[in-house]
Amino acid sequence: VLTYTQYERTILLQTAKFLPEYKGRFNQIIKRISDLSVPFQKQDVVLPEFQGSYSIKYVLPALVPGMSYEGLEIWDGGSAVLAYNKLINPEVASTEKAKIRKNLLEYCGQDTMAMVRLVEVLGSRKSDL
Repeated sequence: VLTYTQYERTILLQTAKFLPEYKGRFNQIIKRISDLSVPFQKQDVVLPEFQGSYSIKYVLPALVPGMSYEGLEIWDGGSAVLAYNKLINPEVASTEKAKIRKNLLEYCGQDTMAMVRLVEVLGSRKSDL
């Protein structure tokens, strides 16, 4: 299970506390997590374009030219959480929920493809980086 930072791991741990009957299942997933941000956090891979950050928002366009979060309605985790909270609010109109859902799917799709592309780049450029 590939993640970028420990956010997902933290959420799984919290969910396991909330749903103790599934703790074993959650722990099986947690044990399999690999954090793709580690080489950037440890500065094993550093480029000036990262601007001193290991955020995927800086790392991605530096390593995968033309791929970024620019232009997305939802472009970071914080705005994704706010959008999700709005999505599950029963007082929000269904037309707005449809737009939020579309934007969340675009953002999550971008996050997923970003990790796929970073793995490809890191694997193909091991000796260069």
